[in-house]
This record gives sequence, C-alpha cells and structure tokens, in this order.
Amino acid sequence: MKVDHAGEFGAICIYTGQIWMARFRAPGLILELMEFRSHERRHRAIFGAELERRGQRRCRSYFLCGAGGLLLGLITGLLGRSAIAATTVAVESVVLSHLEQQLECLRDVDPEAASAISAIVQEEKEHHDRSAAHVVATNFWYRTLRPVVAAGTESVIWLGMRL
Repeated sequence: MKVDHAGEFGAICIYTGQIWMARFRAPGLILELMEFRSHERRHRAIFGAELERRGQRRCRSYFLCGAGGLLLGLITGLLGRSAIAATTVAVESVVLSHLEQQLECLRDVDPEAASAISAIVQEEKEHHDRSAAHVVATNFWYRTLRPVVAAGTESVIWLGMRL
C-alpha cells in the first residue's frame, strides 16, 4: 500500500508536468490529462486511507516518486502527443500488473485492501486503453519510450518495496 500511495503521487506529478507542456505541444490532450490526474488524486486518497487504517506512514520513496514523475511528465510533455501517450501506456501496463499481483495476494488475507485496489484497477485500465488509442505501435516515441518508461516504473516499484 505504501508503494501504491507513492506511485499515485508520482502519477499525479507526471500528469501535472505533461499538462504544463501540453499547452505548447499537445493542447488537444489537456482535458484528458486533467481527467486522468483527478483519478490519480482519488487513488492516492484511497491508498492514503488504507495506510491510515493500518497505522502506517507513507513510503520513503514518496517524494522521489513525485520529483521523478514531474521530470518525466515535463520531458515527455515537451516531446508531444505520442510521447505523452506512450508514457501513460508504459506506466499503466506496469501498474496494472503490480495491482493484479497484489489482488491475488490480498484477496483472502485482507479483503478491505483488495476492495480498495479493485476500485482503482478499472480506471487504470481506462488510462492505458485511451492512451494506447493515441499512438501507433510503429511510432518512434512509442517504440523508444515505452520500454524505457516501463523499466523505470518497475525499478521504482522494486525500490519502494525495499525502502
């Protein structure tokens, strides 16, 4: 839950950076990005409530996720529409896999936590699918950024689980 909470903060910061840059490079995506960011804020609140329920503090990687997310959002926002979409597809692919693994582990052990995660999965899938509709798999930014961002996201989750 700690890593999920930190990851949602990172996602908020990615979308914030992309929104700032999309004004110049992809104005047609701004409303969608703002919608996605509002979902991520709600997700962060859900995970925050789960941490509170357990009496746990947030992850030590919380601010690292925020700073890295903002930087990633600014850079990909500058690169334009395809880079923005490729980033969301990459991040959400990893996040969905992570959440599905958590659901498997928590379903019988902590039904409340599993319920919280289940409430989030559908919107994360929506982010992935809507962003995937904006790119062509042969696009340069998609082919370049997707594996790099996915590996970076996996690394952040791995690190967060160990801090």
